[in-house]
Amino acid sequence: MKPSRFILIACLIFMTLSIAGGPAFAQKPFTIEQILSYSFSYGLASAKKADRIAWLEFEQGKRSVYTAAAPDFKPVRLANFMDDDGTDLTSLLISDDGSVVVFVRGSDPNRAGWVANPSQFPDGSEQAIWAVRSREAKPFRLTAGASPALSPDGKWVVFAKDGQIYGVAVQPALKKTSSTTDEELKPLFRTWGTNSNPRWSSDSKKIAFVSDRQDHSFIGVYDLASRKITYLAPSVDRDTNPAWSGDGKRIAFIRRPGSAFAQIIAQAQTQGPPGQPPLRPTPSREQAQPQQAQSQPQQIATGPGFQSSKFADGHTLTFWVAEVESGKGEKVWHDPLDDQTFRTIRSITWAGDSLVFQLERNNWQHYYSVPVSGGVDAVPTNITPGEGEAEFVGFSADGKTLYYTSNAGDIDRRDLWQSPTLGGPPVQLTKGDGIETEAAPLASGDRVAVFYSDAKRPRCVALVPSKGGEARIINPKLSTDFPLEVQVVPEPVILKADDGLEFHSQLFLPKDIQPGERRPAILFTHGGPGRQMLLGYHYMFFYHMAYATHQYFANKGYVVISVNYRSGIGYGREFRMAPNRGAAGSSEYQDIVAAAKYLQSRPDVDPDRIGLYGLSYGGLLTAMGLSRNSDIFKAGVDIAGVHLWGNSLDTNGTAFKASSVSTIDKWTSPVLLIQGDDDRNVAFSQTTGLVQLLRARNIYHELIVFPDEVHDFLVFKKWVMTFNAADDFFSRFLRK
Repeated sequence: MKPSRFILIACLIFMTLSIAGGPAFAQKPFTIEQILSYSFSYGLASAKKADRIAWLEFEQGKRSVYTAAAPDFKPVRLANFMDDDGTDLTSLLISDDGSVVVFVRGSDPNRAGWVANPSQFPDGSEQAIWAVRSREAKPFRLTAGASPALSPDGKWVVFAKDGQIYGVAVQPALKKTSSTTDEELKPLFRTWGTNSNPRWSSDSKKIAFVSDRQDHSFIGVYDLASRKITYLAPSVDRDTNPAWSGDGKRIAFIRRPGSAFAQIIAQAQTQGPPGQPPLRPTPSREQAQPQQAQSQPQQIATGPGFQSSKFADGHTLTFWVAEVESGKGEKVWHDPLDDQTFRTIRSITWAGDSLVFQLERNNWQHYYSVPVSGGVDAVPTNITPGEGEAEFVGFSADGKTLYYTSNAGDIDRRDLWQSPTLGGPPVQLTKGDGIETEAAPLASGDRVAVFYSDAKRPRCVALVPSKGGEARIINPKLSTDFPLEVQVVPEPVILKADDGLEFHSQLFLPKDIQPGERRPAILFTHGGPGRQMLLGYHYMFFYHMAYATHQYFANKGYVVISVNYRSGIGYGREFRMAPNRGAAGSSEYQDIVAAAKYLQSRPDVDPDRIGLYGLSYGGLLTAMGLSRNSDIFKAGVDIAGVHLWGNSLDTNGTAFKASSVSTIDKWTSPVLLIQGDDDRNVAFSQTTGLVQLLRARNIYHELIVFPDEVHDFLVFKKWVMTFNAADDFFSRFLRK
């Protein structure tokens, strides 16, 4: 056979295999920009008296407000901010009739009061409340502010600012400058205390609020017409979380004991006796370590004779109901004396004839209810039972049905369920490989709006029949460049650490691995640590992108594993609260090592070419992997990681030993460090300090710093830059 003819036949075979998707070239390559080209949907809300929904979308840095209504639910864009400038959209609300949508534009201020300005606008940035009418699609700014509460009739927005409650009418501003309008805005009413948590009555005529008086707090009600303030069953206790009844005549709230002598003790702790230094200096900033924020009642008084955490009868928490007109109230339920878990209740919802609240008992986060008139000793009913977490709840218009998502029966996904709020058997509405979250029932009761995703389909808006069935996707459409079909379906993997604890992971395998071939591998560690990675596109923005990046790395030829290490959610309290985790001993690192050894044992992985990456707590574990086991991990990308627990440099302390810096002398592998210097979650000094240690030891590192960026970068192109830099870094140190 002539050489030219041989080459021709070989080329034909090559082309045939390629077109047919043969084993040699089964993967069609795509770029990071392509896999991130989807529009991420979030902030879903449903009107209470009309079949209309609204939501927010993020598409390559462009942020939009959408709505859709019966009968066809055709998506309509109400507002569109086309610049990738990092000006965030959050806190979306919709009026009862669906005619008005309210949202916040701009990030929360940092501890210094600075609103994030990642695009370096010379005049700075602001956080402001905006509105748009669903039939006009002409958004307008209302005022500077955050955390709005929209009146059910859509005519007013109220919000807390500087300890007072402000209100603004929902109408386009007059022909004045924005600054003049904001300066003229005055509180709806003035009253002593730090006032917050405004809640509207169903008729839009009254506002309930919490008035914190330091050692106690009241539930107040402001009547817009009479301008009268009524305090409900005022006492020496701490009253929080007002919840209106459906008819607007009563309010339920949580009552805990007040803090004895709190003002006197707080003053002594911050000022000290005359001529002496303070007994306890006021902290100037947060500790530079990740932690879950918890809203807990202030309990200051201690010492002989002071028992400020209980009522006289031994209870620690009670539910009260008060008449709005008279202000008179009565206790309708109290926590069982023999079960301390009820102390963790932070909020209640008046739903139909029940008060519904979230509680973690018997290892799982579930929702419970007590009847409003059931008696103080009523036994709470678990209305979301099962071996799994109950999350993302929504209530029917009459409050008698709870819709929620859960991983019961499908531990690494989420399905939609419904349950009567008075109690009764729950019904699973969706099944299969989809992930449904954020239930928003329609007013008619025939469908539930949700966010849907699966192994290949990014997060989108969908409708599910209220009696169960397939999710109907209504928005968005994927771009023509999005690589839908060439993605892989991750495999669930259950592994065991050296101490015997089991944990779940997701494995992404390239389609074109040949028998006997060994590939480089990448291990991903999530942040939080209160997170759970799923067998599909995630419901949180960064992890949605991280999942897409796993797909990119698998397409490029890496074996990828995403590890749900102990201290994460989704597997119960015992797993989340595992002993010696974090600063108490970093027991979760055992899971990272076990996952890495699993990769090393696979016949399709090169055991000498394994890297790892993660953000925040995931960055912490990335640095720990490199400092403890550079023999396993040959390269790492650490995004905004924590490297020293607390502020202690005591080398014999447990927290120091649990930090990556304690074993930095064993660190030999290269690392790429990335962080924004306006990070509000992890102090930028965590990266500053680590770089100094790496320099002193001549450890190879690369660095990307984004001035004025926050923890989860607000500018999309910086995420593209980050993932492309990680791709290049791993290519240089794991592939070549």
